[in-house]
Amino acid sequence: MDLLSKYIPDYSFKETHFRDVSAHPTIVIDAAAAFRPEADAFFRKMIAVREFPMRLKALFGGRQTINPAPFGLHNFILLEKQNGSGLVYGLIGRFWQSDYGLVKVPDAQAFLTFNDPGTAKLVVGFLAIPQGDGRTRLVTETRVYCPDRATWLRFAPYWYLIRPVSGLIRGRILASIKTMSERSSKAHIL
Repeated sequence: MDLLSKYIPDYSFKETHFRDVSAHPTIVIDAAAAFRPEADAFFRKMIAVREFPMRLKALFGGRQTINPAPFGLHNFILLEKQNGSGLVYGLIGRFWQSDYGLVKVPDAQAFLTFNDPGTAKLVVGFLAIPQGDGRTRLVTETRVYCPDRATWLRFAPYWYLIRPVSGLIRGRILASIKTMSERSSKAHIL
């Protein structure tokens, strides 16, 4: 996925999933951009499980701060959207920490130049590949870059723990985008 290579050309971890969709690539990418994983009950439950230690610590740790909203797409930065071909989001943090250790960056350029030791960079991309028969192959790929060995050693156990659930979530995301795209495509025909 060239669009992902622009933001993370060298990566430490990668996962790819795909689904064929009966819709034009532009419709598929627009549906991917409109999709919100927070709308999926399974996603919300898995995030609640993932965030339980953080929320328990806040509850009993005497913190005076308000708990943040559950993790979701709002935590990511839209790095780039190429109409009809691709879409990529980025996230920076220490994801193995109970609060994700997120680092906010204002734009794609700041994401590109960020390279602090001890902090990983992650991109999630969607690519729409025309199949020539009215169908589009929607590919989603996640890449994680660890800038040093210490970051890799901290991130690896977390990755292998969450990867199976992440794969299930990706499958659900692709299925939802497929449904949205095919509905939209039928509406355009009618």
